[in-house]
Amino acid sequence: MTPSPGPALFRAALRLSVLVVSVAMAATGCSATGSKSTDARHPAGSVLRVPEDFPSVQQAVDVAREGETVLIGPGLYRESVRVTKPRVVLRGTDRNKVVFDGGVRLANGITVTGAGSVVENLTVHGYLANGVLFTGVTDERLQQRGAGGSAYDPLDTTRFPPVRGFRATGVTAYNNGLYGIYAFDARSGVIEDSYASGHADSGIYVGQCKPCETVVRGNIVERNAVGIELTNASDGLSVLGNRVAHNRVGVTVNSNDLEALAPQHGAVIAGNVIADNNAADTPQQADGAFGIGIGIGGGTANRVQRNLVQGNRAAGVVVTDPPGHPASGNRVEGNRATGNGTDLVLASADPTNCFVGNRPDTQSPDRLEKHAGCGTRGRGALPTGRTASVQAPPGVPFSQVPAPPAQPSMPDPTAPGRSATGLPGVVDAAAYPLPKNVDAVPHSR
Repeated sequence: MTPSPGPALFRAALRLSVLVVSVAMAATGCSATGSKSTDARHPAGSVLRVPEDFPSVQQAVDVAREGETVLIGPGLYRESVRVTKPRVVLRGTDRNKVVFDGGVRLANGITVTGAGSVVENLTVHGYLANGVLFTGVTDERLQQRGAGGSAYDPLDTTRFPPVRGFRATGVTAYNNGLYGIYAFDARSGVIEDSYASGHADSGIYVGQCKPCETVVRGNIVERNAVGIELTNASDGLSVLGNRVAHNRVGVTVNSNDLEALAPQHGAVIAGNVIADNNAADTPQQADGAFGIGIGIGGGTANRVQRNLVQGNRAAGVVVTDPPGHPASGNRVEGNRATGNGTDLVLASADPTNCFVGNRPDTQSPDRLEKHAGCGTRGRGALPTGRTASVQAPPGVPFSQVPAPPAQPSMPDPTAPGRSATGLPGVVDAAAYPLPKNVDAVPHSR
C-alpha cells in the first residue's frame, strides 16, 4: 500500500465548481463570505455576539479586535468565514446547534490565518473543500483551490510562512469534500475533542510543517476515506488517544514530492484505538486502499506505540516505500495488533525499521519481530511483507455519508476565551496507555 496524496480528479472537479460559483457571484453581486463592514460599531466589552450584535459571523469577525471572542448563537450559517486577525476565538454557544452549512457549493467553511486563533464548539459541513482550515497561505484565490491553498503545488514557504498558534476544540466536521479539520502550513497547535466524518480525503490532516509542534488528541474520526493523515509533517507532532474507526484507512504517515518539506519525520502515534477501517459507506480512497489500520509510506523516525489496532481486513500496521522515499528509522513498539488481515507488515527494505513487543497474531514476513526486532544488529535482507488481499467496495459521495449523532457541547460557552498561544504545551505521550478495548472513549487529558 502506498498512501495517496489525495484525489486529484476530485480536486480538478472542485476547481471547476469553485470557478463556476465565483463567476455566478460576480454576476449577481453576491459574496460567499458576507459583508466586510469593518466600520460597524464595536459593542461594549470583548465579546461580539451573533446574531445579537451582528447578523453574520463574518461581520463580527471583521470588527473583532485581537484577543476577542466572537460568540455565535444557535442557527444555520450559510457562509464562508475568514479569520485573519490574531488571537480571535470563534466559539459556538451550542456545538450541535451552531451549524455552518456550505450547501455543497462554497469552498471552505472557516479559514484561519490569524496567529493564535481558535475555532471551538460548533459544527461545519457541506463545503466543497475543507470544514476548518488553519494555514499560513493568505492568498484567497489559492485557498479556494481547496488543498491547503496550493492544490499540491510545492508550497512557497518564504512567501507563506506557517501560521503560528492554532486550536480546534470540540468541532464537529462532517461531509466536506476534502478535509474536515485541516492544518496546512501551520505550527504550534492543537486539534482536540473533535469529531470528523464523511470526508473524501481525510477527517483530520496535518501537513507541510517542519517543525509542526502540534498535537492531535482525544478525537473521534470515522467514515472518511482516511481517518487521520500526516503528510510531510515533521518534528514535535503527536497523535494521542484518538478513536479512528470505520474509515477506509485509519492513519497514514506519508512522504511525497507533490508537496513541500519531504520527507516526513519524527511523529509519535500512541494510545489510539484504530479499528475496523473497512467501512463501505465512505468516500472512495484515492489510490483504492482499504482495510488498513496504520500505513507508514516513506515516513522516517516515527514511533508507533501502545495502540490497539484491530479488525482491519488488509493490515494492522504496514511500513512501505513509495517511489523516492524509503521508510527508515520507524519504531513500532508495544501495540496490540489483532484480528487484522495481517497484523504487522514490513514492506520496506531499510534495515533501520524495527518492531518489538507488539503481540501480533500474524506477521509478514514470517517471524518479523525476531528478524527486524529493535536492537537487532547486522540483520540481513528480509522478504517483502505483504498485506492480505482485500477488494475495496465502491465508495459513496461525501455528501451522502450519514450525518453523525450529537456530540458533547462545551459546558460553559460564556467562559472567557483562551487564545492559541504557547501551544501545544507539555505533551506526555507516556500518559496514553494501550487502550483496553475498541470501545475506549477518547479524551484529550
